[in-house]
Amino acid sequence: MLKDTPEEWRTTATATPFTGKKTSVRSDQVVMPDGGTATRDYQVHPGSVAVLALDEDGRVLVLRQYRHPVRHKLWEIPAGLLDVPGENPLHAAQRELYEEAHVKAEEWHVLVDVYTSPGGSDEAVRIFLAREISEAEGERFAVSEEESDMELARVPLPDLLTAALTGALHNTCLITGTLAAHAALTMATPLRPANAPWPARPFPA
Repeated sequence: MLKDTPEEWRTTATATPFTGKKTSVRSDQVVMPDGGTATRDYQVHPGSVAVLALDEDGRVLVLRQYRHPVRHKLWEIPAGLLDVPGENPLHAAQRELYEEAHVKAEEWHVLVDVYTSPGGSDEAVRIFLAREISEAEGERFAVSEEESDMELARVPLPDLLTAALTGALHNTCLITGTLAAHAALTMATPLRPANAPWPARPFPA
């Protein structure tokens, strides 16, 4: 079976020319296989979680919000940063599902783990499959900024699959989650438990 393996080439110098609110940019001098060095600039990212929430009718909970870097309103699945040090990714995913959609789920599995753009960022994302969903109790989370304009919808999984393959959708987590969920459900592939180890972003047991 194919498997990615950890490896780290020697870094002779490093600098952080930019530090933002949640992420930063790092510049490393990396020794190449031929003995020379090359500069590699990349975003340092805390990691993220995303949730493909599937209801009893086979519909996926999706949301639409503005993304300034690409100047688009994108359809996405609930997602958020791992910006609480040491937080369990499952707890972060449950929080995001509640905050963005005011929904809870009884059944959770790891759907897929991905690096979103490994040539330019160290961001790692864990996408969960959440089922047996229902409205959360209590008041809705107070949203702000881009989320204040957010739209919610429930879309059949096959419709999302078609939209992704025809180029109508572009969000990484939505497309990856849709394809992975379709494959897992069609092939009856066993999924990992919700607290499966995640080497890219280790967390306490």
